[in-house]
Amino acid sequence: MTKVLIVDDHPAVGAGTKSMLEQEADMKVDVTYENEQVEQLLKKNQYDILLLDLYMPGMNGIELAKSIRKTYPDLKLLIYTGFDLSTHFNMLVEADINGFVSKTATSEQLVTAIRCASRDEVVIPLNLFKQLRRSEASVSETSDSSDCNGFSLNEKEQSILKEVASGFTNREIAQTLHMSQRSVEYTLTGVFNKLNVRSRTEALFKAQELGLVSKS
Repeated sequence: MTKVLIVDDHPAVGAGTKSMLEQEADMKVDVTYENEQVEQLLKKNQYDILLLDLYMPGMNGIELAKSIRKTYPDLKLLIYTGFDLSTHFNMLVEADINGFVSKTATSEQLVTAIRCASRDEVVIPLNLFKQLRRSEASVSETSDSSDCNGFSLNEKEQSILKEVASGFTNREIAQTLHMSQRSVEYTLTGVFNKLNVRSRTEALFKAQELGLVSKS
């Protein structure tokens, strides 16, 4: 029997995913809508897999995963999200995630992701795999032409930085690029981590110096 704990602050998502997974005869699923309850549940129950929502109040899925890893190093952790994962891929890997699955995945895809994680295997969506392959090529080509130390920015990150250079706020960038403000903020956080900076101005300056975005 595979025991799964879903951590998601959206009750409808948690209940729907639980119902979907328990169609499998060998899966037993619990759900919590508050990440503060996770530690208590882990002490009471022995889970095989945790499905962690990426965006949650208080502590996001990546931070929660890092916290869980300290006490439960062998627990299988999957990020479960409806957001684009390509911009967060490096952070997910660094958080020692066992894999990730989209909330738009079919029941078959979700079950496959869980079974693969149980075998220490990872399933990567084809569209993400192709994006990562292009990103790898971009790093290689850029490194040949300039001293970029392996940094690269994807199309979304470059678009956001261009709007930053124009002086737009996160809200204005979200409206211009047809994204949520939350997604803009999280993408910028990823850029800060990549470039090892703390502000929008520093990120823009360093990206321009490295040739990752054009200077205006």
